[in-house]
Amino acid sequence: MLTDFDGTLAPIVADPDRAAPLPGVPEVLAALTGRFGVVGVISGRPAAFLARHLGAVGPTLRLVGVYGLEWVEDGAVRHAPEAAPWRAAAGEVLEAARAAFAGSAVGIEDKGASVTLHWRRAPEAGERVRAFAAEWAGRTGLALEPGRRAVEFRPPVGIDKGSAVEGLARGCAAACFVGDDAGDLAAFAALDRLRASGTRGVKVAVADVESPPALARQADVVVPGPVAALGLLEALAAGAGGP
Repeated sequence: MLTDFDGTLAPIVADPDRAAPLPGVPEVLAALTGRFGVVGVISGRPAAFLARHLGAVGPTLRLVGVYGLEWVEDGAVRHAPEAAPWRAAAGEVLEAARAAFAGSAVGIEDKGASVTLHWRRAPEAGERVRAFAAEWAGRTGLALEPGRRAVEFRPPVGIDKGSAVEGLARGCAAACFVGDDAGDLAAFAALDRLRASGTRGVKVAVADVESPPALARQADVVVPGPVAALGLLEALAAGAGGP
């Protein structure tokens, strides 16, 4: 049982640093870990951020951050070695972004090997951010991951939410992923690949007006926002619908 964080377990907020899971989320995740073999949160957020908000659930909850580039293991944050050579390029983007958007409300999130630019608090800057992203992706070779009024520069190393889903679901008879954004399409694609190899898979879209239309089109189940997603997880934790 795998899920995204922002827009799925937590409402979207103007300041990403203020994002927090809905009341009851840690308890539901804890209940799910008692019912399913693997329960995890796979997010674009740093693994340390996930640990601050969800670490109290316990070590059986798998926490995977930065689209699979980080994870929590034995109480410590681990980093994918493939991303290390791209840290210098991410640093260049970080420095350039800070200079380009100094004095504006554009948020600049340093994730080590990746950088995210947020324009939710500065909607007028959206086109400028996208132009900056295209220019600096071309200069550095970093890949771009679109998000909700955001864009992330990521190492092009073949690690994403899809590879994280495949790694966590390996050996499982069935797998489910719940997500709300463009980055979650890779997780859906991974479930399609798992289905082809005999694993039962369920794709759940937490859709609203900002979600990419492809997410709902590809989903098996669609729910309207984090509150509804939490309700679905509560039902699963309680055993509704059978084992």
